Amino acid sequence: MPPSPSREGTRRRQQYTITARALHQHSAQLCQKHLRLKDHGPKCTAVTLLTLLFYAAARITSLAAACGSLSQAPSDTAVRTALLATLPQISELQRRLNRTLQGDLPKALRRRRQPLAIDLTLLPYHGEPLEDADEVYRGQAKEGTSHFHAYATAYVICKGQRFTVALDYVHKGDDMAEVVKRLLRQAAKAGIKPRYLLMDRGFYSVSVIRYLQAARCPFLMPVPCKGRKADHPKGPSATRVFHLRQRGGWSRHTLKGGDGRTATISICVKCRNLRGERKKHGRQALVYGYWGLSPSSGQWVYETYRQRFAIETTYRQLREARIRTCTRDPLLRLLYVGIALILRNVWVWLHWEVLSHPRQGGRRIDLNQLPFRATLSWLQNLAEALLLPWDGIYAQHPMPT
Repeated sequence: MPPSPSREGTRRRQQYTITARALHQHSAQLCQKHLRLKDHGPKCTAVTLLTLLFYAAARITSLAAACGSLSQAPSDTAVRTALLATLPQISELQRRLNRTLQGDLPKALRRRRQPLAIDLTLLPYHGEPLEDADEVYRGQAKEGTSHFHAYATAYVICKGQRFTVALDYVHKGDDMAEVVKRLLRQAAKAGIKPRYLLMDRGFYSVSVIRYLQAARCPFLMPVPCKGRKADHPKGPSATRVFHLRQRGGWSRHTLKGGDGRTATISICVKCRNLRGERKKHGRQALVYGYWGLSPSSGQWVYETYRQRFAIETTYRQLREARIRTCTRDPLLRLLYVGIALILRNVWVWLHWEVLSHPRQGGRRIDLNQLPFRATLSWLQNLAEALLLPWDGIYAQHPMPT
């Protein structure tokens, strides 16, 4: 007999329980499906390797420290040997990592064009290249070095959720236009078509702009301040003219490359009062370059580009799950960065597909239900339950009684 309307309205929605074991199983199956790690002996199985990788990422420690913290884990030498024996060449590993990142993408992202954010992540490196000098990227000095391992990433932004859809290892001397081209190709393989690109100022160059204009891909990026200063006898020049404005407005600017090629973009200047922000006062001119867009106002440009700032949260979460290492091998370094991004994608997917609340007008997502650090703690606790924590240390003398 069907329930009465009054009782139907008071019926509670069925709830399910998500456990750490289910989360670990989903993450391991996703990685194994695309990374295709192989067993290397009775102790270094593919599942054990993934469990140790998740454990090291959750504790933000090295793989050697992770092996030493678990009594049933193989030695760090055995794990490293197993990884190097089962991992493919770096180009193939990059393709497998991209397929893993794209494995859990919601179908809704493929139905229509989405804003796509592209950025460059620089991880400081204090050492010599393993085989080729092009392995190490050179950039502006930070954290005591100008040498980095560089990784370009593309994120799709949909209703506040950021899925990493492409990862590219950047070598020294790589043209940024080629890097953008490779990222867009990876996004296209996942079925993601960009509505427009939100890019960092590091991609402000003639080659990148000419490529995007030829590809008919709209973009928005900040314009760096270059040219003569205001106190120069000839006055300011180049893009510094826009940064010195006290009022917002619109203009056009032509860039000139070192090879004589040029590129023309539209300029939007958005001025705002600092009001003591970071102990600064006065007016600030925010200068943006764009092409292929028809912005309604400077405020629209300002608010649209602010969507890219959410990438900074992604970088913080990347640091919270990146396995620490001092290895010179770029293959292992790429794997560790990929594992961190995969775990973050799993976390976003979990909130999107499993923990979201259905409602009229679109699902409601509450990231406080399961913070990213709590997700990593689940993986850490399960690894300790499977491989048993080791709370001792070898010594030369016994403890006095």
